[in-house]
Amino acid sequence: MPPTPCALCNANRALIIRPKNHQKLCKACFITLFETEIHNTITTNSLFSSGERVAIGASGGKDSTVLASVLKTLNERYHYGLNLLLLSIDEGIKGYRDDSLETVKRNAVQYDMPLEIVGYDELYGWTMDQVVSQIGKKGNCTYCGVFRRQALDRGAARLGINHVITGHNADDIAETVMMNLLRGDLPRLARATSIVTASAASDIKRSKPLKYAYEKEIVLYAHHKGLDYFTTECIYSPEAFRGRARTLIKSLERVRPSAILDVVRSGEDMARLVPEEVGGGRKGGKDVLVIEGEAEGGGGCGNANGRASGGEMAAMEEQLLQNEGAQDKETEVTVKAQKHDRNCEGSNRMARKLPKQQMGKCARCGYLSSQNICKACMLLEGLNRNRPKTQIQVSVEEEDNSPTLTRRMEGLTVIPGQQT
Repeated sequence: MPPTPCALCNANRALIIRPKNHQKLCKACFITLFETEIHNTITTNSLFSSGERVAIGASGGKDSTVLASVLKTLNERYHYGLNLLLLSIDEGIKGYRDDSLETVKRNAVQYDMPLEIVGYDELYGWTMDQVVSQIGKKGNCTYCGVFRRQALDRGAARLGINHVITGHNADDIAETVMMNLLRGDLPRLARATSIVTASAASDIKRSKPLKYAYEKEIVLYAHHKGLDYFTTECIYSPEAFRGRARTLIKSLERVRPSAILDVVRSGEDMARLVPEEVGGGRKGGKDVLVIEGEAEGGGGCGNANGRASGGEMAAMEEQLLQNEGAQDKETEVTVKAQKHDRNCEGSNRMARKLPKQQMGKCARCGYLSSQNICKACMLLEGLNRNRPKTQIQVSVEEEDNSPTLTRRMEGLTVIPGQQT
């Protein structure tokens, strides 16, 4: 049986079956098509302006590595005129983040981009290893998500940058939509589905150029481009609620490959129904307010294997290494549409009144918050309250008016004269 030709060029042998639509492509056409789709996302949504300094949230995982590689390529090909650099967060997880940061350092050299690393210990006086030892593994992703978002903003502010881009992909957005539907949190769903998140109360805006890119296609792109990225899952993430939403999304994808983008589009449509004063930002969802500490998706933490998925993405990469040629295996499943009774019992129930968000700044750290005290400061207060006094150490060399020192000393008994 003769080899299957590429569906686009019809000349080269097809080696890749696109997970998004099962289109059979050669390596060159797949790479070109993937980059073109990202370029179209950028131009359609006017994500950048010429001469802009942009920080790439780099974790060393597949998403941020592919984002850095693609943006460097597109910036040179289409003359965006961007000044790109890498911004990494060191959560303080031994055996995971310390190793992944080595990958980021190599990427900085490979892509010729400056690198800035900001640590939890530096900003909050806590590492994630210390947080987990204090509270246990369950619920620790809440702390990490809140701290990470503020750390990215503070790192960008330190560099004088007002635009941070993250590697959140279509799978991440679909998971977030599903999580907020299960929680009944439509205001947060409205904010999380926007490709650009910004607010008049903050100088830092964020965007997601990979919003419509499938996670599996990101892995394929990284593999066929030979990119250097980190493939170990965070040791604290399997307990996260996102893992359950991910399992549901993956089950839908196996039956209907377009399910991921369908969920994303549905989330965007539902977001338009949320009142502007509740969801925040402009009507239509392009410039949307994000409440402090919200997790926009899982990709930001750099869990390359896909968070509680049993290492599915790592298994995919291993299989790619074992077999460079894509096998001609497709399974088509036809799902018979079922009629639903629109006149269900709950259709006449009064709509739930959604809370209105009043934005301001935290009285302690000055970060964007809908409360007098931001979520990060509240979490730190709880951690510091239960921290053994022997572990509370402050360097006498730090200035009394240091913001970092103020956060560490909030409600604590301080042992002077000892080094942190």
